Amino acid sequence: MARVTVAPSPTIPTRIHADRAARTLEIDWQDGHSTVYDFGALRWLCPCAYCRGEAGMPGWLDSGPTLTTEQTRMVDIALVGNYAVAPSWGDGHHTGYYTFALLRDRCPCPICEARRAADPHRHEETEG
Repeated sequence: MARVTVAPSPTIPTRIHADRAARTLEIDWQDGHSTVYDFGALRWLCPCAYCRGEAGMPGWLDSGPTLTTEQTRMVDIALVGNYAVAPSWGDGHHTGYYTFALLRDRCPCPICEARRAADPHRHEETEG
């Protein structure tokens, strides 16, 4: 019988840790990569309709608000099935489902930033 080897997935997390004191979300991925988001950057990434807009209307984040400490203070985070996380923020906002594909695609590490700079149209495929 032939053995099938499956490559580790770049969008399956093996560890997710929200460090509230450091204000970071750390994700280790099945392919060995690690991502660290600071809470401010994570809040700016919120994909919900209120923050991003819908039906051709701009979202709240499109207005370039100054985020307060409460808006970037994570109070909880929950898994959404096996495809996303949903943080709850100090201001009560909790409707953003951050898919693992989005979180990996927007990884802020220097390696991933260089990859995006080399192929600027690639990330558009994972946008809603």
